[in-house]
Amino acid sequence: MTKPRHPGLRLLKKYSMLFVGSILTAVGLEIFLVPNNIIDGGIVGISIMLSHLTGMSLSIYLILLNLPFLYLGYAQIGKTFAISTLFSIVSLSFWVSVFRPIPGLTHDLFLAAVFGGIIIGVGVGLIIRYGGSLDGTEIVAILLDKRCSFSVGEIIMFFNLFILTSAGFVFTWDKAMYSLVTYYIAFKVIDTTIEGLDESKAVLIVSDRPDEIADALMARLGRGVTRLHGQGGYTKEKKDVLYSVITRLELAKLKSIIDEIDGDAFVTINDVHEVMGGRFKKKAIH
Repeated sequence: MTKPRHPGLRLLKKYSMLFVGSILTAVGLEIFLVPNNIIDGGIVGISIMLSHLTGMSLSIYLILLNLPFLYLGYAQIGKTFAISTLFSIVSLSFWVSVFRPIPGLTHDLFLAAVFGGIIIGVGVGLIIRYGGSLDGTEIVAILLDKRCSFSVGEIIMFFNLFILTSAGFVFTWDKAMYSLVTYYIAFKVIDTTIEGLDESKAVLIVSDRPDEIADALMARLGRGVTRLHGQGGYTKEKKDVLYSVITRLELAKLKSIIDEIDGDAFVTINDVHEVMGGRFKKKAIH
């Protein structure tokens, strides 16, 4: 992810992405989920149910229910996070009220659950990626994680299972099950949005022909290679270990190059969710 160097441009990009994320989330809610009585997890899900039960605007509940958690976030996590979160929540509430009069795009529950989950996942993913949040339960989970043995993910899952189960009593059990589908899809899309579609890979190569492999990777893939000096644990033989970062699209070509030069090379490949600095640039494969 290339970042603008000027602080003002970085700030503009950040809040532009938070703004876009809030619009997408509002579209997913008001165009797909709310008209079909399908909910998402967290404070958004609670807000949808309360809005249905009381007749009050969803945008009001989104702000009111998040205010206590926003204060916690400010006190425990930091001012920057709190400001980004407040901006995202207020922006979401505004766009929810704008899209509310627009009729739902579909009344097919499955399509609403799937496409609502995808759009909300992209929107929330953008907001998280650029330092904000729309869900107070995430803040509570981060704070509770420091005081109990459960992970942040486990705490959020517990909250959301309770919230999604409640949808069965407020709406119907089939709507609750569709809500679970939405939550699962949104969860997966959020991960993809945060990590990026063109995920990078870190590669470690142990070979008896390190010079040839390093030269081939630099010449044919255009990737830098770092040599790490290692030693065999059993043989005590000194070996050069090659380290390189490539894109997911280049993985097949890298395997082909290594196999062509040294079919017995030992290779490990790990996911890398973000690369900063150096000369690494993502590029298309021709």
